[in-house]
Amino acid sequence: MDQVKVAISRVPGTEDLDLPGYETADSAGMDLRAAVTEVVEVAPGERSLVPTGICIALPSGTEAQVRPRSGLAVRHGISMVNSPGTIDADYRGEIKVILINHGQEPFRIERGDRIAQLVIAPVLQAEWDVVADLEDTERGAGGFGHTGV
Repeated sequence: MDQVKVAISRVPGTEDLDLPGYETADSAGMDLRAAVTEVVEVAPGERSLVPTGICIALPSGTEAQVRPRSGLAVRHGISMVNSPGTIDADYRGEIKVILINHGQEPFRIERGDRIAQLVIAPVLQAEWDVVADLEDTERGAGGFGHTGV
């Protein structure tokens, strides 16, 4: 599997938290942990901006995607408002996660809880080529649900 070296720094006071890491050899995402100083309770229908205590310096030509954790989604209805969130290669601030509670019960976030996943991915930038007509395809302009259930 290809690897890229990424510089990481901790926000002061978060040295006790594990750095993001892969849980298995073939994991695509690393778990991000909550760097909260006290328990945060997210009521049903509410959202919360949760710090992770880390800042990263991605190489040019890459991005980091912040994605929800499937276990939190299925067990508690916890997801992210802006999913996936994008961390650009030139961003140097603390990574924070906007969690939302779609569940029926309040959800408690404690220091060190795994709250999201971070996936490092290559990026292509587009250069627009303005044309009068686009090349035709079998699908054409068929939109949502046009191929059936």
